[in-house]
Formats: sequence, C-alpha cells, structure tokens
Amino acid sequence: MPRTTLRQLNGFDETPAKLADSTLILVDYQNTYTTGVMELDGWQAALDAAAELLARARRAGTKVIHVINDGGEGTPYDIRAGIGQIHPRVAPVEGEPVVVKQAPNAFHGTDLADHVEAAGRNDVVIAGFMTHMCVAFTAQGAFLRGNRPTVVADASATRALPVAGTELDARQVHYSALATIADLYGVVVPTQKEIV
Repeated sequence: MPRTTLRQLNGFDETPAKLADSTLILVDYQNTYTTGVMELDGWQAALDAAAELLARARRAGTKVIHVINDGGEGTPYDIRAGIGQIHPRVAPVEGEPVVVKQAPNAFHGTDLADHVEAAGRNDVVIAGFMTHMCVAFTAQGAFLRGNRPTVVADASATRALPVAGTELDARQVHYSALATIADLYGVVVPTQKEIV
C-alpha cells in the first residue's frame, strides 16, 4: 500500500526551496556538538555539507541567519566560552545576524521572526544540530507561522538516544525526525546539493 503524508493530503507544495528565493537558517552549529558529552554522530560530514551550503548561499545573495542556544555559564551551551561558540567553518560574517535562543524552537522568545520578515522571503532553508530537537522544532515553528521550510538532511546531525528500554542509534533518530518533518512541517531534501 502506498504511503501518504499529511502534506500530500493537504496538497502542500513539495518543491524544495531555492537559495536565491529563501532565507537560510543555520541552527546551533556550536562547538558543543563536536566534542565531549554532546558530541554528535556524523557531525563532521554534516558540518562539511553546511559549510558548502553556506558558501553557496552567500554567493547567491541569500539572507543568512545564525541561531545559537545559550544554556548559561558553565554548561556545554555556554556561548561566552569556546564550547558554546559557532564552529569556525560556518561562523557568521558581518551583516549575518545571530539569534540567541533558549528553547528548541528558535522562533520562541527570540527575534528570529523579525529577521525572517525583514528578509521578505516566505521560504526558509533550515539545517543544523540536533536533527530531532532544534532542527525539527524550528521547522515546526516556521511552518506554524506560515513559512515554507525546506530541511537539509545531510547538513544536520544528531546522536543516539535511549527510549522505552532500548536505544535508537543516531541514524534512526535522525531519520525519524526527518520523517516527522516531511510528514507535515516541511520539505526534506537528502543533500544540500538539491538546494539550487
């Protein structure tokens, strides 16, 4: 029996966003996720894809917004320390705003919506760390406010998680999150190369 998504049932557009017609939201590419207790499986490959996506967005003149999570001093998310800083491979340049959040949905309690509105584009391209948490909830937040999110799978990563007496490996968690997004909240593309 063929599978049907909620997006298909609602007749939502399945065309991936185009860089020149979108705003790029890079979520939590912090050093937090590259070492120590929060190190993600596959973060290096995801960061490579994100760096290429960012370079292409800059060449296309796409509005770029960086998001970071501030967990407070002394935490793995301390943005005042090296551990909480954005990785140098995807660090912002002059004119690219950095939105500081404290919840998985980057629109919650921040000025992200103002930056998206100022860019004047309904389509948003989202990628980042972690797929099942801040990427998924930011995609949901964008969808609920009327934007059209496209999430980039290979530029996102996550980690293994325990659940109900078993453990899901990082790949399972990653693809489960992407499936949730693709069911309703946005278009999911396997690779940043599909964002043209």
